[in-house]
Amino acid sequence: MSTAVHPTAIIDPGAELGSGVEIGPWVIVGPQVIIGDRCTIGPRVRLQRNVRLGADVSIGDGSIIGGDPQDLKFRGEETWVEVGQGTIIREYTTINRGTSQSFRTVVGERCFIMTYVHLAHDCHLGDEVVIANGTQLAGHVTIQDCAVLSGLNAVHQFVTIGTYAFVGGGSRVNQDIPPYVKAVGNPMELYGLNSIGLQRAGFSGETIAALKRAYRLFFNSELNLSQALERARTDLPSSPEIDRFLAFVEASERGVPA
Repeated sequence: MSTAVHPTAIIDPGAELGSGVEIGPWVIVGPQVIIGDRCTIGPRVRLQRNVRLGADVSIGDGSIIGGDPQDLKFRGEETWVEVGQGTIIREYTTINRGTSQSFRTVVGERCFIMTYVHLAHDCHLGDEVVIANGTQLAGHVTIQDCAVLSGLNAVHQFVTIGTYAFVGGGSRVNQDIPPYVKAVGNPMELYGLNSIGLQRAGFSGETIAALKRAYRLFFNSELNLSQALERARTDLPSSPEIDRFLAFVEASERGVPA
């Protein structure tokens, strides 16, 4: 499969292009950029430097990937942006390289990053994450697999958003969001389990019921965190989902919304 590069594109001699890559007009591909097979790079995209794209990645018009981290501590270290196979990045998204804290900013496989999203330095996204238009992630944010962030979210530094969590539009996310729950607002509040999302993902009724019980223990009871953890470990059946929920809440450094 041949590679198609528009004649107005500028490709650094050190860049590596896979088979079947399509590069549109006025694209700039900088040094140490690796573009996997069958990637599509839209018009006016800039892959600035130190970017690895897996196969079948699509990047929309005007996006800038691999820019310097916006961090005053950055001193020019070799850091990277890594984007997993099958991820879609829409128009005018910016993704900065990492700093010496982790040396990379990572977007997992089969993610969908919509228009005007910003991912700052050292953000780590799992697989199948969806981030809607205009959402902004500060540095060091972690988003676990299959989480969904709606439009115009502002996510604070060092926040972690758990797997299959759903964050409603226009929210200011300044605390960790546990896996499997819904959260929205400014200030942020939790609104129960992400039941529809879990059903669509094929979770069993038994698993969803157990997660609802865990949610009620932590967020709809008079128990404090230690008491809720003790009660959950005694009363709830052990499963990967329950164990993940409990471990997340116990390990949270920024705390979770009440």
